[in-house]
This record gives sequence, structure tokens and C-alpha cells, in this order.
Amino acid sequence: MSALDDLLAVMARLRDPAEGCPWDLQQTFASIVPHTLEEAYEVADAIERDDREDMRDELGDLLFQVVFYARLGEEEGSFDFDSIAAGVRDKLIRRHPHVFGEAGPTTAEGQRVSWEAIKADERLARASGADRPGALDGVPLALPALTRSRKLQGRAARVGFEWPDPRQVIDKVREELDELDEALADEPRDQAHVAEEIGDLLLACVNLARQAGVDAEHALRAGNRKFERRFRGLEAVLAEAGETLEEASFERLEAAYQTAKAREGEEPTGA
Repeated sequence: MSALDDLLAVMARLRDPAEGCPWDLQQTFASIVPHTLEEAYEVADAIERDDREDMRDELGDLLFQVVFYARLGEEEGSFDFDSIAAGVRDKLIRRHPHVFGEAGPTTAEGQRVSWEAIKADERLARASGADRPGALDGVPLALPALTRSRKLQGRAARVGFEWPDPRQVIDKVREELDELDEALADEPRDQAHVAEEIGDLLLACVNLARQAGVDAEHALRAGNRKFERRFRGLEAVLAEAGETLEEASFERLEAAYQTAKAREGEEPTGA
């Protein structure tokens, strides 16, 4: 047996009604979704850290999630691992006509456009009668908000709803900042209005990132790593001076942060 066959057999044993694992037997499609999302993020984290050994382990954990879903589907008679594999095999062949068909050579950008066009045709084929799918249909609600925003805006752009110049998006970001500033200045403050304006600002920032060719989710993750690294540097600066976070004023914390930033070879201006 292959390692994959062994893994499928292990999963079947875990779900055995008589001798299986009580926790695994309690699980449903819905209950393991949080674990699947967590494993996907752990794969991303291992890739960003360029840790090959961890990547292998985390990819195995993610594969196990697919195997778990496949077992649940097999038990209810809806699908199994083979049908999952066959489905993605057929999809890849269908969406790569330049490799498996007669479309001829293409570029990476040409393939991206072709892929999206084929996906749109597939969505249309699944629709029935008057239920023509909308341009934004099929973007999963469970996606991280930044990723879903990028996908929604990308869909809208493909049908022409797009600023022609990225600098116009910068103007939109400034406009949203001004509106947020006004909302913050209201007395009494309407917190729901503030949240709405922050949402509009984030939407404009995602649009700017997309037009600049930057994935907002990836950029924010990188920004988080930078902030974490520099804040740890701040803690080190305080420790060297025999100070603690609790006793330091904001001004002292900001100064320590700028020192930590300067130690990375950057000018100590801004955050």
C-alpha cells in the first residue's frame, strides 16, 4: 500500500463505530472547518518562515483535513477521496487548454485571464434558466475579509467597474480618511458610523493594494511580522535600561520603538 492508502486506512479506523476514536467519531463537516482554516494558516506561516521541515509537517496536517472530509462524505455516500481527486484532475485539465487542449502557447497573464473566463463559464453552466449568476457570485463568505475584498473588487474590475488610474484610488483613500476624521469628531460619537467609515477606508486600501499589484492579506501579514519584530526590539531596549513596559510612559515606549527600528538600519521616523 502507498502512504496515501495507509492514511485513508488510518482515517477509516479512527471513524470505526466500535473501535474508533471518540473525538473523531463526534466530528461533522462543520465542526472540523475551524481546524482546516487553522491548518491552512499554519502552512502559510511555515512557508513565510521558509522552514521546509515544518512545511512538510503542516502540509500533512492539511492533507489530513481533506482525508477527514472525504471519509465523512464516503460514510454518507455523497463522495470519497477518489472522487475528490478525480474532480480536481478534470478541473485542472479543463482550465489548462494550452497544456491539455488545442489552445496553443500562452503567457502567465494570458493563462490567468483564460482561467477566470473558464470559471465564469462554469458558474454560468451551473446556473439554471433565469438564475444568471451575478459578477460577484461564488466568492466565499468564509474568506478572510481582506482576501474576500480583493476578490470582490477583482470580479467587479473584470466587468469594467474599476478606477482607470491608481492615483484616483489614493484620492479615494484620502476622501475616506477625511470622512473618518469627521465621524471621530462628532459629539456624541456614533460608534456605528465610525466603524462604517473604517470599513470604507479598509475597502479603499485593499483596492489600492490590488491596483498596485500587492496582495493586501500578504502585505498585512508582513506588516504584522515587522511590528512584532520591532516591538520585541522595544522590549529589549527597555530591558537594557533596566525598565519595564508597565512603568514606561507612552513617550518612552515610542522612543524605544524608534531605537529598535533604527537598529534595523532605518531612519527613526514614523512607525
